[in-house]
Amino acid sequence: MNKSSKMPRVKHFSRSIESFFRRIWEFIYSFRKIFIIWIILTIFVIAGFALGLDKKAIAFFAIIFGLISQAFLGLINLIALIPLVGPLIAKVLALPIYWILNALGYFVSLIAIKKGFSKDVVNYRVLTIVFLVGVAAGFVIGKLI
Repeated sequence: MNKSSKMPRVKHFSRSIESFFRRIWEFIYSFRKIFIIWIILTIFVIAGFALGLDKKAIAFFAIIFGLISQAFLGLINLIALIPLVGPLIAKVLALPIYWILNALGYFVSLIAIKKGFSKDVVNYRVLTIVFLVGVAAGFVIGKLI
């Protein structure tokens, strides 16, 4: 084989690599605000743990910052970009009944801990999480079928 037959393949390969990185850069640039918000949120949480701040205070401020900056909505938008199942997962996460069931689980856990059933709460919360994941998976599979 001579060198001239290999050259077009190398040029085509370099163009495809260049195109791939250009598309990644365009994706990051179009969602730059979401990425910056999540980087700030991550740095805040890591710095809070490193400085020894109260975990409840860190969680409270992270939730407030996430709600005000719409970080959670941006995360759902990124999940929705996953082909085929992303929009379905985003729909499940946006269902109010899904959030009500999760909040009800936390509320019942709080009452159970106050009454002295702390060991049973762990099993209950695991079952609740499995149930919510099952609801999400069932919704996605039901829509796909």
